[in-house]
Amino acid sequence: MSAGNLTLLTDLYEITMMQGYFKTGNHDVVVFDAFYRVNPSGGGYAIACGLEQVVEYINGLHFTADDIRYLESLHLFDDDFLKYLSTFRFSGSIYAIPEGTVVFPREPLLKVVAPIMEAQLVETAILNIINHQSLIATKAARVCYAAKGDTVMEFGLRRAQGPDSGVFGARAAVIGGCKGTSNVLAGQTFNIPVMGTHAHSWIMSFPDEYTAFKTYAELYPDACTLLVDTYDTLKSGLPNAIRVFTEMRASGTEMKSYGIRMDSGDLAYLSKKARRMLDDAGFPDAVISASNDLDEYLIESLKIQGARITSWGVGTSLITSRDCPAFGGVYKLAAIRNADGHFAPKIKLSENSEKVTNPGNKEIYRIYDKKTGKIRADLICLEEESFDESRDMVLFDPNETWKRTRINGGTYTMRKLLVPVFEDGKCVYTSPAVQEIRKYCTAEKATLWDENMRFVNPAKVYVDLSDKLYKMKQTVLNEMSAARSRPT
Repeated sequence: MSAGNLTLLTDLYEITMMQGYFKTGNHDVVVFDAFYRVNPSGGGYAIACGLEQVVEYINGLHFTADDIRYLESLHLFDDDFLKYLSTFRFSGSIYAIPEGTVVFPREPLLKVVAPIMEAQLVETAILNIINHQSLIATKAARVCYAAKGDTVMEFGLRRAQGPDSGVFGARAAVIGGCKGTSNVLAGQTFNIPVMGTHAHSWIMSFPDEYTAFKTYAELYPDACTLLVDTYDTLKSGLPNAIRVFTEMRASGTEMKSYGIRMDSGDLAYLSKKARRMLDDAGFPDAVISASNDLDEYLIESLKIQGARITSWGVGTSLITSRDCPAFGGVYKLAAIRNADGHFAPKIKLSENSEKVTNPGNKEIYRIYDKKTGKIRADLICLEEESFDESRDMVLFDPNETWKRTRINGGTYTMRKLLVPVFEDGKCVYTSPAVQEIRKYCTAEKATLWDENMRFVNPAKVYVDLSDKLYKMKQTVLNEMSAARSRPT
């Protein structure tokens, strides 16, 4: 639960491979790319998240005496290798897409350039951190899109898969768009708003519902949201809530934030009835909030039905991303530096064309429509490439190359997505506060077209390869194909 030493948060084979490189004298500097292949939940985008925790992990990366003794007890590692581990420090460079950025399949969210032993060790933890938080941030962005500007609160801690997932999931949810969380530890850790009401047990612990409401209102007049469905929403809960609101107003008590919450029943029907009852009683500014296993699909449906809910508490489906519980990020070798200092491209082949990797030391450019500020496409290229925005650009699908589009010079702008995080082992990046990342993420989501945001069959944002990178990839593929066809 702390940012302590997570060095052994890795798969065993990372360390056995490290020993193999050590024993064979392999100190090659390599490039590894961390990326994903398919957008979560069948969506049109994802949200990059988790970089701050990656930075903390790399900064704390070292093998303690207890770590060395444990590895020694496995009887897999030689003394000379364990001695090397005892002084291990990360000396490489890391580049990453900033948290809160809208991202798409196959583009590197993070790039590691380091000696192969170091690059191999950090694979598992990087994927663990980035995969989880990017998944939850993406789910939160989808839920908030369905809510159309209404307040969304994350409150899934009790259903999260463990404390870490609850705390860091809350962080990611706020970055993705949630206004706050019920998770007090996350609030303290990341300085994010904590929000909540009360449970049914509060009502049940009093002799009657009215007394429970009145007591709570007197205790918390500035944040008084009453849960009205313990016994009967329309016949008991709402009349008692209205009675309390009326009495508080008559006593001269100003309630800065007040309203009701419903956690069961037909939320569309009940919210419309509740809105009418509250308005008729003189409380048009009373908030109607709802919970009860909500997700983006149910919220969208309730909106279509005319539900009068303006605040949404989303728990299980958000904190677990229930319909898509894994992000699917991978970490693949892309290049090895030669003696002359140039990077030789490396590629992974597969019968599935989507799993064939993009080789080389790469950069990503985002291309925006100059007039609207919306994303036209992303372009993966080689690191040394540069582009002139005043010139026409031809983009093509790297798998179906006959699909081409021309963007006229002067009608688009470009920006690099990868930023330096570590250079030669030294951290050169300062992570913004969570609320700053949330604000940035809101601006990022505004660069998507409405068609990219829809839940069913969203329009695709193309991630294309530069002509130079595409030709390199084809050359490597042809060379490998020729090598495989030679007689043995």
